[in-house]
Amino acid sequence: MNTAFILFLAIVAITLVITYFAAKRTNNANDFYTASSGLTGWQNGFAIAGDYMSAASFLGIAGSIALSGFDGFFYSIGFLVAYLVVLYLVAEPLRNLGKYTMADMIAARFDDKKVRGVAALNTITISIFYMIAQLVGAGALITLLLGLKYTTSVLIVGVLMTVYVVFGGMMATSWVQIVKAVLLMAGTFIISLMVFAKFGYSITGMFEHIKTATPLGESFLHPGNKYKDPLDTISLNLALVLGTAGLPHILIRFFTVKDAPTARKSVVYATWMIGIFYIMTIFLGFGAAAFVGTDSIVKANAAGNMAAPLLAKALGGDFLFAFVSAVAFATILAVVAGLVLSAASAFAHDFYSQIIRKGEATEKEQMKAARWSSIGVAVLSIILALFAQKLNVAFLVSLAFAVAASANLPILLFTVFWKRFNTAGAVSGMLVGLISSLVLVAISPSVWSPEAGAAILVGEPLFPLANPGIVSIPLGFIGAIAGTLLSSKKSDARKFDEIVVKVNTGIGLRDNA
Repeated sequence: MNTAFILFLAIVAITLVITYFAAKRTNNANDFYTASSGLTGWQNGFAIAGDYMSAASFLGIAGSIALSGFDGFFYSIGFLVAYLVVLYLVAEPLRNLGKYTMADMIAARFDDKKVRGVAALNTITISIFYMIAQLVGAGALITLLLGLKYTTSVLIVGVLMTVYVVFGGMMATSWVQIVKAVLLMAGTFIISLMVFAKFGYSITGMFEHIKTATPLGESFLHPGNKYKDPLDTISLNLALVLGTAGLPHILIRFFTVKDAPTARKSVVYATWMIGIFYIMTIFLGFGAAAFVGTDSIVKANAAGNMAAPLLAKALGGDFLFAFVSAVAFATILAVVAGLVLSAASAFAHDFYSQIIRKGEATEKEQMKAARWSSIGVAVLSIILALFAQKLNVAFLVSLAFAVAASANLPILLFTVFWKRFNTAGAVSGMLVGLISSLVLVAISPSVWSPEAGAAILVGEPLFPLANPGIVSIPLGFIGAIAGTLLSSKKSDARKFDEIVVKVNTGIGLRDNA
């Protein structure tokens, strides 16, 4: 696989060159966190798409559709529809109120250390959850392509992602994501076209063929192959649709543009790219099911994460296999860099600078803290990823979405739209959402299974649903409402009026940015 190795080296070389030039332009905290808010709408739109189309999208969804049929496509639908929530409810308020992190938006109304601290904790937790999925995908990919051990593969990605963030900050991360988005769209389009050609360029022909191409038969095209319980299906889709609006690494992208109109343009560009990509996941999944086969997919990776690269090999030989694998590798590098940056920003800006140093940390000290925290987050994520090798990456990401929708989304919405909302409600909502989602995941079939090897631990799960969203998301809202109503502290009506004006007009944006 000399071709694969050369393509891998080429991808790494391109990203390191980007990091080198970005490092020259990263001189202060504003450069490090937001690239000085200098990206245009299309640039940030491409970067958002590059950040969002992760290993879960390319590797996980293709495998999930190939093995589970219609149920696997739930991920594509949920991930895409989620951007309507971001566009209409979150993007503009976040840009008009925030500065560097999600916690800045909440702190614009509640200038309280507890609020900022819990928001930072949420950001770090969600980022690590999401990063585990990317590292699992990277480990499986490099193991299949280069024959390296899973542990070695995860370490390689961990080191590279840390280099991007520590030296290049947001500028390097953004351009790595833009390059990766273009490569991923090109690779996916080529495979989709080849699959479509195999079916005689006939959609109906493709659907007819797939009815007999897999062990599932006609049921491949119907729901219920993977998610037998309707509540599990609803829970998964709730997490997917609402989770994006609470993902820290997506939210911080809106601080890289100059104003709210540009932020909206970013979302429009991203939505078009993401929409086209998720339509093409149908071809990836159907193609893998028909031309690779369930046995070969499972043999390469039990969770189906290698379905897309194996499809590329079946259709285009070793070169296309190597190219698609290298693109998938670039996908993972770009996403994990964004995740590390969001977690590092939360620790350095929100926790270290605002809480420990009480806002008195210099820019040099803040950047130093961000770089060290990048290393810490990377190390922790690598360790956790070593225990999640057998899990589907799309599924792992759906858990991160559930935590984001439960812990962050209620607070973001109430901060902007509820006049009575107060500090106690913000803290209780974030903690209830975070703790409930994590506890329910820990006692769910995702972690416990009566059969050895089917999950991380052997035993009967106490919570029946694989995704906790249907329970934890309402609990997050209830926690915020109950905390507000039961607290003796009243909200500041004048502060809320000020927030409403800023959200809708952008007044004071220059002061924030």
